Amino acid sequence: MLSLYDFIEARERLGTVAVKTKLIHSSVFSKESGNDVYIKPENLQRTGSFKLRGAYNKIAKLSKEEKSHGVIASSAGNHAQGVALAAQRLGTKAVIVMPKPSPLIKVEATKQYGAEVVLAGEVYDEAYQKAVELQEANNYVFVHPFNDEDVIEGQGTIALEILEELPDADILLVPVGGGGLIAGVAAAAKLKNPSIKIVGVEPSGAASALAALKAHHPVMLDSVSTIADGAAVKQIGDVALKYIEEYVDEIVTVSDYELMEAFLMVAEKHKIVGENAGLLSVAGLKKLKEKGKKVVSILSGGNIDVLTIASMITKGLIVRGRIFTFSVNLPDKPGQLVNVSRILAEQNANVIKLEHNQFKNLDRFHEVELRVTVETNGEEHIQRITEALNKEGYSILRDNSNEVHEYESAE
Repeated sequence: MLSLYDFIEARERLGTVAVKTKLIHSSVFSKESGNDVYIKPENLQRTGSFKLRGAYNKIAKLSKEEKSHGVIASSAGNHAQGVALAAQRLGTKAVIVMPKPSPLIKVEATKQYGAEVVLAGEVYDEAYQKAVELQEANNYVFVHPFNDEDVIEGQGTIALEILEELPDADILLVPVGGGGLIAGVAAAAKLKNPSIKIVGVEPSGAASALAALKAHHPVMLDSVSTIADGAAVKQIGDVALKYIEEYVDEIVTVSDYELMEAFLMVAEKHKIVGENAGLLSVAGLKKLKEKGKKVVSILSGGNIDVLTIASMITKGLIVRGRIFTFSVNLPDKPGQLVNVSRILAEQNANVIKLEHNQFKNLDRFHEVELRVTVETNGEEHIQRITEALNKEGYSILRDNSNEVHEYESAE
């Protein structure tokens, strides 16, 4: 097992390449969670995620002969960029195998760092198998994204930075995908301060860490389904699991809905763009039972394409009650649409979409359906709008499920 001295050495090794990301205090998340919340913005790290730390640490420790062979890695994107930049800095060839659905922004960024990119498989685990084949055929050095102690050692430097800046931190919330980040952070943090609590946060649709802890060995999930593509790992690493069992206090899961909400709040309140997997620890703040504690959420990455940002903002607005869609059946006579518009105006609801459909109902000569989407200030505002419409004799049906389900299918 790694020692505190190993993590300190890794931090020195990373001194010239890794950015020391400063903690950001969050008044909004502090208020919502009942704790004193800080964000560790590793999305501001070089390459846009924490992955550079582990990749550079691994490659920097290779011998000259090993570096001459080149390195290979499999990755959904962030580890790819970390390995590519580290290899470029250290003067060795890098080949990266990425799943075919990887976001284009991550594929292009990896190429820009000088790496050769091979697209294979639908998820990380399939890309990993292809990378193993290429490694054996070409004698490359494999740089695993999470199941390697040198990589874990590099990731753990995050904990040293946090505890140097906030030595009395009570709880660290850490995203969980393959387990390398939480393994390193948990070990370094506990070795530095044994009383600190470590909570891992993974997607409910890819809960490989929970499955492994229950079985006491890595378990291959039948499938994964999550918008957190960077954490869509079917099986956690056995090396990482050893550290998780030793140092992690709790693993919680969050839904895609909760990730959408976290994305919106981080973007709107802190002007920070986080990717879905990177936001796991922020979404996990709601799962804490503790109150009044100093909590640090590690926002692990920010590599997300613009189209996904647009979708996340829209769905986040729906989840937070900032966009309200409803249907109402109106008598088919003049003045009804004007009356509904008047009520919405009086309630300061900004109409952004309206559909007046005479053909929705079979009894169309007596009733028509009006479907309205308005911008609101949240659930309390929605309640006031609903009550105002009800008072005027309109019975409405709230509708937000279609938008969310359509979004999940698209992802």
